[in-house]
Order: sequence, then C-alpha cells, then structure tokens
Amino acid sequence: MLERTIAFLGAGNMAEALIKGLLRAGTARPEALIATGRRDDRLDTLRRTYGVRTTLDNLAAVREADVVVLSVKPQALDKVLVQVAPAVDANKLFISVAAGVPISAMERRLGGGTRIIRTMPNTPSLVGAGACALSPGEHASEEDLSVASRVFQSVGTTTVVDENLLDAVTGLSGSGPAYIFLIIEALSDAGVKVGLPRYTALKLAAQTVLGSAQLLIETNAHPGQLKDQVTSPGGTAIAGLHTLEAGGLRTTLINAVEAATRRARELGEQFLEKSQG
Repeated sequence: MLERTIAFLGAGNMAEALIKGLLRAGTARPEALIATGRRDDRLDTLRRTYGVRTTLDNLAAVREADVVVLSVKPQALDKVLVQVAPAVDANKLFISVAAGVPISAMERRLGGGTRIIRTMPNTPSLVGAGACALSPGEHASEEDLSVASRVFQSVGTTTVVDENLLDAVTGLSGSGPAYIFLIIEALSDAGVKVGLPRYTALKLAAQTVLGSAQLLIETNAHPGQLKDQVTSPGGTAIAGLHTLEAGGLRTTLINAVEAATRRARELGEQFLEKSQG
C-alpha cells in the first residue's frame, strides 16, 4: 500500500487506467486519490465508479498531494504547470506522462529542485497490459523511482531508461499500439478477402497477435527462433513471409518508429521554446 495522496491532473483515459489499476492492486485507497478535470460530468463518473475524490481546482489538488501525476496532453501541460507552480515544494513528487516534454522544461515552470519522473506509458494500460518506461530527473530519489514504478506496475510492466531514450520509447511502444492495430485490421481484411466472415477474421487475427506476444514473453526466445518454428520447408508460412519481405514490411515498421521518434523530439523542442518565453 502506498501511504501517499496521489493527484491526477487530467481525468482522461490514462488517469482512469491508473486509478483503476491502483485500486485493483490494492496499492492505494480511493480516498487517497484525487482527480482533476475541466468537465463536471467526467469527474462525476470517476467519483461514482471508483470512489475517488474529484475537483476542478488543479492548485488545490496539488497542495494536498504527495504525488502529482501530470496526465494532461502535452499541448496543455505548460498552462497547467504555470497554474500549479505556487503549490510546489520539496516534499512533492511529480510524474509526467506527457509525450516529448523534457524534464528540464518542466523544471523551468515548477522550479529547479523539483522531484520529477518522466514516463512513457501506452494505451494497453487501459486493460492492465501496458508497457511503461520511466526516467528520473536529477532531484528524484530511488524511493521516488520506486513509487512511480509501483504506480505503473499496477497497469502493466515497467522499465527504467535514460531520458534521452524516452523519445525512442515513444516511437516504439508509445505509438506501437497504433501500428499493431493497423496490422490486425489488415490481417482481418485479408481473412475476409480469402473467404472468412469479418467477425471470425478479426477474432482470429487479434488472438494470433496476442498469443504470439505471450509466447515470446513466456519463452524468452528470440522472435527469429519462434518464426522458424512456424516456417516449414516449402510450406505456407514461408510463402507468406516472402511476400511480406518483398513488400518491405520490416523496413516500413522501422521507418514508422523512426518517424514517430522524430516527432516526439519535435514536440519536446517546441515545448522547450515555449517554456523559455
């Protein structure tokens, strides 16, 4: 149990996923969680569903909190940081999920000694199967990192990386679910093309992706090794793989991760420029 009051600034899907995960895991009590937002109806839903406290006042929530999760969009983060800066003190830990926004930019708004941990979770956190990378700022302690890890372990797996790698994490696992959904949709379309009913094709495609990932994780085998186990000489799998390679699937996925990583860096640079103004 985390004996801390946690405020979520922003009551969107990620905040709800973390609230749900913390309560399900028994890591926090409902009365120790505060959610803020701009819409009364959204806050009412969270309050009724999870029993957490809610408020429209970000500053009041930060004043009461030991841990503040910055769960607003990157475009809205600067305004929120300026708003809550008067409530910052050395006893508070800030955890950011804003893609591309560097710790140095947040420190400019909150103060140079602020304890900050920057994270990059992904949307499978909504079903407790997320992947999250964490990077501690200069003033964050090992205990702070442990607290942040426990928060995100309630909705999936975590790993610690240097901050200069977080944009790459954003391009890979942060944006990665979109790539996988596209692949599942394409496989489903392919199933329909070769005669399967839509629902059957989609069900089989989704389960194939889920099961393949689970097999990789549980066996800890190299994906090439598992691929070879499916690929018999002159068989169906090698015929399909040949087509995928000829179509440049591997190169296209690599290029997608690179493009998303570049965009994450651009967002961070834009935020830095704005915070210097």
